[in-house]
Amino acid sequence: MNDVPLSPRAEPSLASKIADNLARLHERIATAAQRAGRDPATIRLIAVSKSKPKEMVQAAIRAGQRDFGESTLQDAHSKIPYFTDPAVSWHFIGHLQSNKAKHIPRLFDWIHSVDSLALAERPDRLGQAQAARLKVLLQVNITRDPAKYGLAPEAVFDTVQGILAAEPAGIRLRGLMAIGPPRAREPELRAAFARLRALRDACVQRFALGEFTELSMGMSADYLAAIREGATMLRIGTAIFGER
Repeated sequence: MNDVPLSPRAEPSLASKIADNLARLHERIATAAQRAGRDPATIRLIAVSKSKPKEMVQAAIRAGQRDFGESTLQDAHSKIPYFTDPAVSWHFIGHLQSNKAKHIPRLFDWIHSVDSLALAERPDRLGQAQAARLKVLLQVNITRDPAKYGLAPEAVFDTVQGILAAEPAGIRLRGLMAIGPPRAREPELRAAFARLRALRDACVQRFALGEFTELSMGMSADYLAAIREGATMLRIGTAIFGER
């Protein structure tokens, strides 16, 4: 990792606050996992660093954080090249546009937001060309919200089948991603997350996908419900870095 210089005054308080936030968050995740009868080690925390400065990312890395999520390529280009530690993984969690997909293999290890066969094919070709093997999650509009991106639940099987039929060498299908219903109570949240889990399990069974294990679901406001329903990846920003 290239060391990003921090202001002498700002560094102690910034680093301390982010480290404290991460410590509290890990405690809550561990408690929720144990109550659900799960091993906390099976849950990956992705620090959503979109719109956050490099100094905040560096403070999180110093506190032990290793997975980060970005949602725009412009922000990623200005940030990711500063951090060269191979232990740090970068996740693209924003809407993927095919005309910008060429930058993904060079910057990211994971894509959480593939929602069509065409969007899977382009990173596959680019990954092969750049000798990368991108790990891909299919985004599902599990609540059928017209304001959200994602595959309709009934389109997931056909999309998986189409991707597998192309025998991709530049991507690996690893699971599903969804955004929970906004401002919902826990029963509604859990029901939505349970539907995503059932869909993943059905894909595993239908297509014999041994690596199709990931469920990227749960953010700062609903991650506890997501843990109870089997989330393996949590995308959390505010609880770590504070409000935008």
